[in-house]
Amino acid sequence: MNEPIPQISVEELAERLIAQDANLQLIDVREPGEIEIAYIEGFEVLPLSQFAQWSSQILTRFEPSSETLVLCHHGMRSAQMCQWLRNVGFTNVKNIAGGIDAYSLLVDPNIPRY
Repeated sequence: MNEPIPQISVEELAERLIAQDANLQLIDVREPGEIEIAYIEGFEVLPLSQFAQWSSQILTRFEPSSETLVLCHHGMRSAQMCQWLRNVGFTNVKNIAGGIDAYSLLVDPNIPRY
């Protein structure tokens, strides 16, 4: 099961956030220092460096069949997280292409770049 991870553009993400889809699960895997610099409201922060602390709770904190969008700085760490989520049974996972950096560039210039 090494199929490519589906992606969503930052423009599509912005539309989905405006629509306020209650079934949408949003995960940000960046580190606390990165979150202090730039954050998109509504994302649950699960830093990859703290994987041991939250990984055992992932199936109780999130619904594996709900659409889950994963964010990081540029899209690499979030792609890793998407692959892991699929491996533990999540069926509708998408990587946010370009991460928060692309979101700042293309959607909301008020979000600081770093």
